[in-house]
Amino acid sequence: MSSFRPGLAAALVTVLTLTLGGCGTRTTAPGSARAEAASDAKGAFGSVDCRKAMCIALTFDAGPAKDTPHLLDVLAEKKVPATFFLLGRDHVLKHPQTVRRIEAEGHEVANHTWSHKILTEQKPEEIRAELERTQLAIEDITGERPRLMRPPQGRTDDTVSRICEELGLSQVLWSATAKDYSTDDTALIRKRILDQAGKDGIILLHDIYPGTVPAVPGIIDALKARGYTFVTVPQLMAPAEPKPGTVYRP
Repeated sequence: MSSFRPGLAAALVTVLTLTLGGCGTRTTAPGSARAEAASDAKGAFGSVDCRKAMCIALTFDAGPAKDTPHLLDVLAEKKVPATFFLLGRDHVLKHPQTVRRIEAEGHEVANHTWSHKILTEQKPEEIRAELERTQLAIEDITGERPRLMRPPQGRTDDTVSRICEELGLSQVLWSATAKDYSTDDTALIRKRILDQAGKDGIILLHDIYPGTVPAVPGIIDALKARGYTFVTVPQLMAPAEPKPGTVYRP
């Protein structure tokens, strides 16, 4: 997936129309959301103002899993916030203490459906169940319902967007992926991300595969050396706040 060149995203305030999940779905870049934010917008900044700094968001899908606590140790050591899109069945329910730790350490806890079904292939009531069950499971553990979700395989459409809006969920896609589901080669995972990284980018990784967590320290160090500051997805678009139903994609 393409990303904006440095400085361009903030200047472009038009909403892109792209083909996702087999039909036209409108997407908004985080930089565009910032540029369009009202003067009294209340989105919370992270350690920097991404209107001025070179920001990037690190996100992890499909956990928590056995390696997630070690990943959290790395993020704590590096002082890097991340966004975790969690699966309900076999993950949130199996690792409630890790879910609590993710939230307690300041990371963004988000929804990646209950069982990773492709939402565009489901009936509306099935889409709602995939999202609501995970919302409730996370709320039961952390006391808060997520405000972000990521559709499996990034596949969404107008029906998914409508249901997300009703549930108070914004959709988040990505600009850089290591395709770490296809390789355990840590060096390759790191190279793929570094080759794709850009300002206002959203990095997609999975903390469920053995090659991924070992690649994270090198990714963080290399991008910090390039001048990037890591933020959560909501911090990336601050002072705008995530808008339910909207699909965000760099």
